[in-house]
Amino acid sequence: MKTITLTMKEQNRAAILSKLAKKSGKGTPTIPELAEVLGLCERQVYRLKTRYREQGAQGLAHGNRGRKSPRKIPKEMGDKIVKMATGTYQGFNDHHLTEKLNGVEGIVVSRSTVQRTLRAEGIPSVRKKRRPKHRTRRERKAQEGMMLQTDGSNHDWLEGRGPRLTFLGLIDDATNEVPAGFFDEEETTMGYLRLFYETFSKKGLPASVYADRHMIFQTPREATLEEQLQNKKPETQVGRALRELGITLIPAYSSQAKGRVERLWGTFQDRLVSELRLEKAADKNHANTVAKKIIPQHNRRFTKKPANPKSAWRPVPNNIDLMQILCVKEQRTVANDNTISYNGVTLQIPKSNIYPSFAKAKVEVRSLINDDIHVYYKNQRIAKFSPKTIQLKVRRQTISSENNRKYTPKMKEEIIPWQQNTLSPTLTY
Repeated sequence: MKTITLTMKEQNRAAILSKLAKKSGKGTPTIPELAEVLGLCERQVYRLKTRYREQGAQGLAHGNRGRKSPRKIPKEMGDKIVKMATGTYQGFNDHHLTEKLNGVEGIVVSRSTVQRTLRAEGIPSVRKKRRPKHRTRRERKAQEGMMLQTDGSNHDWLEGRGPRLTFLGLIDDATNEVPAGFFDEEETTMGYLRLFYETFSKKGLPASVYADRHMIFQTPREATLEEQLQNKKPETQVGRALRELGITLIPAYSSQAKGRVERLWGTFQDRLVSELRLEKAADKNHANTVAKKIIPQHNRRFTKKPANPKSAWRPVPNNIDLMQILCVKEQRTVANDNTISYNGVTLQIPKSNIYPSFAKAKVEVRSLINDDIHVYYKNQRIAKFSPKTIQLKVRRQTISSENNRKYTPKMKEEIIPWQQNTLSPTLTY
């Protein structure tokens, strides 16, 4: 015996039509009256009455009930999707997996189809849903370039295949565009200066940068007497560089305040980790190669149009060298022999046409993001040292400037008695 399942609406219609079939003559409701009671047109009531008379209650059920949808994917395709979700693309979320199936594997299906297929096989979503919290929404900035949010995400990006890395990145508050980003060992001043250099040299100067209160951006120290006399606030190297470029540094007082960049990490820790796994990345250089390819794809997928189409990016003035601003600047006092000490290395300042001697002069040492070291006196460069001429691990080794290579001291290796297990380089002039 076949079982028929009727909805509450169909059961109500069956009850009314069954009473109509038993009654006849005076007092029997007319078709217009039935149409009004059932909320149908008269033609539909005639159809239902005919079906009920010929097929009984089964005739009131929808004709497609129990039939397979013509759009249902074949079982072989469903098995292939499940196999790829648990194999090659393991760990990909439903949206990401659908994009890979459509673009790489040639399986054209919708996200909802992938989702239903995986859930039917007991494969849960890879993204964990957290309990929602009440937050006050901050509207996006109206123009691109008005505010960039920046942060670093320390995560096991390589899933044990290599060292733990930190991803440094920026996101435009108005459009969700990621102008630059790369992997580094950890969050450092030089890392953020390099990040800003890559962004500003390509896009221009933004109006503001929104960052947390990490000591790279905010310093807890008190102002020195000299700073107090000049009415200056203590600032970090990054804060000083942004100020010189006319960019406002805005501190964030919670992770939720910079929610756009935090949500970016949620996306990258899902999609980018999966791409790194797919490429079998196992070191920083390989990871950066993958990130360089994925960031443009991410921007095409997630970038939004700003409320105001006019850009707030400012072009870099021609008289500004970003390399000389986005660097670490420190003060040093020149010794009597025209040398300065920097990072455990003694740097020799060569002869100059500016002054015969720089002894006792206060100079500014600039450590650039390309590892060059420049020495400035009253905004004039008096020495330049490249990484090839600097050995930061050798203590107190005198290095001559590239501007004066003929004065480079020759090194002699002095043999120390065997009781000592180290060799110390001795410099002669």
